[in-house]
Amino acid sequence: MLTAGLKRQSIFRGGRSALHRRGLSVARGFASAAKGKSGVEESDVVEVQLPESSFEGYMLDVPDLTYKTTKGTLLQMYKDMIIVRRMEMACDALYKAKKIRGFCHLSVGQEAIAVGIENAITKRDSVITSYRCHGFTYMRGASVQSVLAELMGKRSGVSYGKGGSMHMYAPGFYGGNGIVGAQVPLGTGLSFAHQYRNEDACSFTLYGDGASNQGQVFESFNMAKLWNLPTVFACENNKYGMGTSASRSSAMTEYFKRGQYIPGLKVNGMDILAVYQASRFAKDWCVSGNGPLVLEYETYRYGGHSMSDPGTTYRTRDEIQHMRSKNDPIAGLKMHLLELGIATEEEVKAYDKAARKYVDEQVELADAAPPPEAKLSILFEDVYVKGTETPTLRGRITDDTWDFEKQGFANRG
Repeated sequence: MLTAGLKRQSIFRGGRSALHRRGLSVARGFASAAKGKSGVEESDVVEVQLPESSFEGYMLDVPDLTYKTTKGTLLQMYKDMIIVRRMEMACDALYKAKKIRGFCHLSVGQEAIAVGIENAITKRDSVITSYRCHGFTYMRGASVQSVLAELMGKRSGVSYGKGGSMHMYAPGFYGGNGIVGAQVPLGTGLSFAHQYRNEDACSFTLYGDGASNQGQVFESFNMAKLWNLPTVFACENNKYGMGTSASRSSAMTEYFKRGQYIPGLKVNGMDILAVYQASRFAKDWCVSGNGPLVLEYETYRYGGHSMSDPGTTYRTRDEIQHMRSKNDPIAGLKMHLLELGIATEEEVKAYDKAARKYVDEQVELADAAPPPEAKLSILFEDVYVKGTETPTLRGRITDDTWDFEKQGFANRG
């Protein structure tokens, strides 16, 4: 069963060069109902017209509201979003079943950002974000099973069960960071590395409105501008930092203007077509030698800050229901797929049903995976890259010093 599951994962995730091919494979892997008219050729170009409210610029001409893309790209983004949402809903259920413990921050409602960015960039680019990271981990190449296994503390998790919800990684994805705002200087360093290596790539460095007032964010702005680094500073403004509304925590809530001497762009983060266009624009801006850019993706989380927060004490149920019914990113893209003739209502239902089936299978695989072995050596793994270890790793006391060659405690019999 596990082998079959791993083969299925390879169908769902692949290299960025195979992004659209992976999307079509996903459609074929979903169900036979997903074949037929929905198997569009990626050469089928469609024109997207965004509303004028999609963007607002600061010291910047906003991206074109009309652009061309392929039917395959739009279909891929829909498939990605429904997988991410189903995965997050599975996390919710597993947490309530006490199979996931500790912190767990879900991104239901915010799927358009992780999916829109990933479809707009390449695997050469770097992404780093805060603790609301499950969708980004999946989009950067991890399987649903490995994300869920990590949440349940299993050895097959992306961080071998050691990191949990807030510490997940994938190729080109540098976390999942638990310290508020601490990923921003790290992301600036990633963009410095791209520049130093003369790579045609940038760093998407994401943080929330709750982290936007951190001093290290402004220090990073300054360094990136001084050195003209290809950094996309991207604020995911979901309106609330924990239980505090943005207007109560920030004297100025126009986060895209916070760069002061750095141009900014505000984006409708609930519309994946706007997120996709803005993300492409941001990457082109940075790799063209223009230096950093500050983006603000205006979005909304349907749930609380974390699983321990019901999310209804500091906002009304009517507010949440309004956002769900009028601004949902998945429903919005579905409407475009139907209007453009990319998929029929029946085909969309088939994608949704098959996505649910796929995620359910991944949940079963993750739940059945074994926990880490009860051996002390596991605690000392991943401190160093294998083969570069120091002879010993000092412990809390002398008796706790670990000997890597001996694979045991150095000073114990």
